Amino acid sequence: MSKASSGLLELHSAVLLFGGTALFSKLIPLGALDITVYRCAIAALVLALIVKATRHSLRLGNKRDYGIALALGVIVSLHWVTYFASMQMSSVAIGMIAFFTYPVMTVLVEPLINGTRPHLRDLVCGVAVLTGVALLIPEASLGNDITLGILVGVLSAALFTARNLLHKRYFAQYTGPQAMFYQTLVAVLFLGSFVESTPPEVTSDVWQLLILLGVIFTATPHALFTSALRHLSAKTVGLVSCLQPFYGTVLALLLLGETVNLSTLLGGLLVVSTAVYETAQSHRQQRQKKALD
Repeated sequence: MSKASSGLLELHSAVLLFGGTALFSKLIPLGALDITVYRCAIAALVLALIVKATRHSLRLGNKRDYGIALALGVIVSLHWVTYFASMQMSSVAIGMIAFFTYPVMTVLVEPLINGTRPHLRDLVCGVAVLTGVALLIPEASLGNDITLGILVGVLSAALFTARNLLHKRYFAQYTGPQAMFYQTLVAVLFLGSFVESTPPEVTSDVWQLLILLGVIFTATPHALFTSALRHLSAKTVGLVSCLQPFYGTVLALLLLGETVNLSTLLGGLLVVSTAVYETAQSHRQQRQKKALD
């Protein structure tokens, strides 16, 4: 098997596992915050072992980077809590579609950070995504759990966007496992005191699911994703990553028996297809910029 084929297999495996994390919002009978804390505690331990096994250092380059790691960890911990909460309020499909507004958020926000204006095309894509999200909403009332779940999912996407942009600017010099070790560790320290179910109160069956989530569906896909990046183009990685809502929805259908109605399907297609388009355009612009440089 060639390196490119091996990388593609690793990438699809990682995206499939990332999509599978959504199932645990329904499978684990704990609150979103508790799931996040226990997941991160297990993942941090495994990621530390991965970092050591790959002969990288757990130490950061300077004191400033520890402050950045702290900020990123707080943001990503809030992202994960809202991510699981969104799906617990609505469904796996709706929660993942709402979350996947983040690629379009990124292309709208990043130019503002860089001191430039978004393209008209990006604004049109933003309207398309809003239309897709609107198709998911059953009624314009915060008293409806599905509507609230969608809003929480969009908040999760905004937090994820902030984390990605900050990571790209200030923390990109570290490998995926190194960065995620600190972010999962900070999440445990930041949220740990708010846990409702203490470790002795968690049953053995739930611990098994938490270990599965932390090891197989958190630490492993990050390691696979990092490995795939060495052999594939950024465009390929971005486009394949857009399959995450599809993988998550199919897994929820097969394992949880969740169904998808027509409005959810149409909204999801609009959101995900816009994310695919923006991802392709973004990488095309980056390639053209490098050619000019």
